[in-house]
Amino acid sequence: MTSTSIPATPDALRQSRPRAIAVWLMAVAGLVFLMVVVGGITRLTESGLSMVRWEPISGIIPPLNAEQWQAEFAAYQASPEYQQVNRGMSLAQFQTIFFWEYLHRALGRLIGLAFALPLLWFWIRKAIPQAYHWRLVALLALGGMQGAIGWWMVASGLVDRPDVSHIRLAVHLMAALFIFGGLIWTALDLFALDRDPAARPARLTWGGVIVLAIVAGQIKLGAFVAGLDAGFAFNSWPKMGSEWFPSGTPMLSPWWSNFADNPIVVQFAHRWWAVVTVIALIWLARQARKQRRLASVAIHSAFGTQFLLGIATLLTGVNIVVATAHQGVGALVVATMVWGIHLIGRRQGETVTP
Repeated sequence: MTSTSIPATPDALRQSRPRAIAVWLMAVAGLVFLMVVVGGITRLTESGLSMVRWEPISGIIPPLNAEQWQAEFAAYQASPEYQQVNRGMSLAQFQTIFFWEYLHRALGRLIGLAFALPLLWFWIRKAIPQAYHWRLVALLALGGMQGAIGWWMVASGLVDRPDVSHIRLAVHLMAALFIFGGLIWTALDLFALDRDPAARPARLTWGGVIVLAIVAGQIKLGAFVAGLDAGFAFNSWPKMGSEWFPSGTPMLSPWWSNFADNPIVVQFAHRWWAVVTVIALIWLARQARKQRRLASVAIHSAFGTQFLLGIATLLTGVNIVVATAHQGVGALVVATMVWGIHLIGRRQGETVTP
């Protein structure tokens, strides 16, 4: 698997600003990281269904007076979640869950502006290196699509069932982390281009693809755990209660649906696929160490912390602080993984900072 670039002309090289664009992309990635953390809090506080309308433009303005708050609350009171779960909730309690969902959506809009406006400026100034224009446009399009995916997820909890689809939740989280990784990968390519005008984009090796697939599988299982509230099924480790796998667990048919819809099986799979993920990341860290030792340290630190936080999340009965840290460090695992895969995809003979 290879990437190609078009040789830049001397004029284009003088005008392009790869380092400035790379720094901007890393800043946007930082906002996406914050978005992932806030998204985790939104899920853990069960705030995601508090805003029952999708208003991409006007929705940026929150309720500003008592009348507007009452109107927003009345809309929520007509939803399945209020009718079946939160009947009798006070306005003050509603305002608390509304805050987290509003903050999550506001961050999404901020990220869109933080990406689109500088992109336009760099484009007008002809500061974007050749072969990167449409990659940046693709990232912008993915960001817009992520907003639609978010509403598609929320809408699943506004009809009949008072909870969002765990499948749609997984798509939403994985799309966010794909964008996060794409921002970091592109920034790393641009940092390399700044150091060496002849540098080409890193290639995605087969080893990198395998690690990426394994980590993606663990992220998907983690989203299923969150969406099914499977973290509450067993709060012991390494065994589930007194057994490695609880006997008498009700199983679904067909058998493979248990890995998506059965909370006990999903928690079991998430526990032990974590071991496979650790092995894959140890391999990646060893490969990345050949290029840059700091990357190896970062990968080990991220997955080691994440593994311990996963255990702590179980043992604390899904404590909100621990569980939020678990989701946040999960994003850092993705960031370090992307760094490692990028390093092993660099061309042989290309210099890398020690």
